[in-house]
Amino acid sequence: MQTLRFITCGSVDDGKSTLIGRLLYETKKVFEDQLTALAAESRVHGTQGERLDFALLVDGLAAEREQGITIDVAYRYFATEKRRFIVADTPGHEQYTRNMATAASTADVAILLIDARKGVLVQTRRHSRIARLLGVRHIVLAVNKMDLVDWSEARFKDIEADYARFAEPLGIQSITAIPIAAIDGTNIVERGHAEALWYKGPSLIEWLETIPVGDDQLAKPFAMPVQWVNRPNPDFRGFSGRLASGSVSIGDAVRVAPSGVGSHVRRIINGMADTNKAVAGQSVTLVLDDEIDVSRGDVFVGETQTITPADQFEANLVWMSDKPLQAGRAYIIQLHRISAGVTVSRIKYRVAINTEEHLAAETLALNEIGVVNLSLDRLVPYAAYDENRMLGGFILVDRITNETLAAGTIRHALKRTDNLHWQALDITKKARAALKHQKAFCLWLTGLSGSGKSTIANLVEKNLHAEGRHTYILDGDNIRQGLNRDLGFKESDRVENIRRVAEVAKLMVDAGLIVIVSFISPYREERDMARRLFEEGEFVEVFVDTPLDLCEQRDVKGLYAKARKGDLKNFTGIDSPYEPPHAPDIHIKTESMTAINSAEYIVEQLLPKA
Repeated sequence: MQTLRFITCGSVDDGKSTLIGRLLYETKKVFEDQLTALAAESRVHGTQGERLDFALLVDGLAAEREQGITIDVAYRYFATEKRRFIVADTPGHEQYTRNMATAASTADVAILLIDARKGVLVQTRRHSRIARLLGVRHIVLAVNKMDLVDWSEARFKDIEADYARFAEPLGIQSITAIPIAAIDGTNIVERGHAEALWYKGPSLIEWLETIPVGDDQLAKPFAMPVQWVNRPNPDFRGFSGRLASGSVSIGDAVRVAPSGVGSHVRRIINGMADTNKAVAGQSVTLVLDDEIDVSRGDVFVGETQTITPADQFEANLVWMSDKPLQAGRAYIIQLHRISAGVTVSRIKYRVAINTEEHLAAETLALNEIGVVNLSLDRLVPYAAYDENRMLGGFILVDRITNETLAAGTIRHALKRTDNLHWQALDITKKARAALKHQKAFCLWLTGLSGSGKSTIANLVEKNLHAEGRHTYILDGDNIRQGLNRDLGFKESDRVENIRRVAEVAKLMVDAGLIVIVSFISPYREERDMARRLFEEGEFVEVFVDTPLDLCEQRDVKGLYAKARKGDLKNFTGIDSPYEPPHAPDIHIKTESMTAINSAEYIVEQLLPKA
């Protein structure tokens, strides 16, 4: 029997939980009979395939499950004689929009409840846009509490028309409006309220039983991302995952993307039992004729199919964190079964929920929706989300806290990257450094304004120069007068400031130099991003640790005084945070060390490496 996954969403107190309670109550007997039959079937055949499918269906964003994150979505299961159902009851409050997005990621249908007295609200629009963004193709506009407006046909028609005007540009495949009263079950299972004879459409259950689902993915070419490689013993090697689209049968020729290596399917295992064929939505293990190299995150496709990997995309994004999105900051992307480093290289625009207007944006705040460009640190197999939800949907995760920050969908790859190729050069970094009789590395000094970074950096360079080392200083103030003169001091500008200087430092190290970076660099994430650009041992972080009150006493530039008066905004240590390193490579405490002593100590630590 086919399973339909749907969500209930809408604003607070529109009646979502009441509606689900009514559905469960009206279908309780059929549900109990089917559970009994399913249990008997499992005992007879020894298969848990159905249970495995069910578990995967209700996981929402599977990557969140793997991280151990609990999402506040209540899932319920019920059945009629025609179809099984998995329903997600999502919170209506705006702060829980991420929960709704999680549930929508695997839903075929969204039941969007509207209070007949209130009409279409902002949260109605937000949930509609997210549902469409995450691939929900059918929406039921359940106009609830019709009994409280005396089953007014005019009121129902006004709400239907209002929503249709808003939804027209969204491209939702189908929208069906049904007047209901969840409290007494009118038009939920049966029609026929005496005051609603004007409504001639289906009841909610009738609609849910008959809406076609799943056929679009079944008709598409075969694709299955590999979730894990099973090798319990030397004689067995299988590749497990859930079919994202199409079907596969024993004997079919398949290839692995992105490697392109091919083989044939020898066995298909569904749960504990072998089967001759698997279709979209089923979770199976494939056993191949040949021993080929397959890893988690690779994608099985048909012999004649092509999945071209890419590392830069245009994507839709729903931001789910209290901490705003910053272009240039490094995150982790979870794309089907792949984990990779990613930065948002550009925020193209933010979408106004009520007007569909595209607004210029430097960041995205909690619950905002935008279109962005993504840059990954590796090539990944993918599909546009409109073509394949499993291969085109992703989440962004914080590198440090593992918090899920955003849900997104790939629109398309950025084709301009097809013409860019890394040019191999004969003279290497090692050869350039050897000519200078030194090892190249980056010395990164971080600390508050007035901590003494520039003074210490200058003394370090003088000492290294006296030792015959080839050096260069990248100073924060100097760089802002040229390369970074277009940047201000907002968080997004600070992120970009560090990204640029880190890339310049990387080039200088590649040239064989010892480069000394003297930047406040207030955020750990950006300093960690800079470290990841270099090879092991090439990045030395120096924390110039000076208390804020001592920095203010020095204040030779008068910056702290201006910041305290409110004349200088976004000043680190006053109205903008500084995040000290947790474990710097070198820790300088200037309260007890002079600048000269600090520089000598740093050079003593460096010379064995240089």
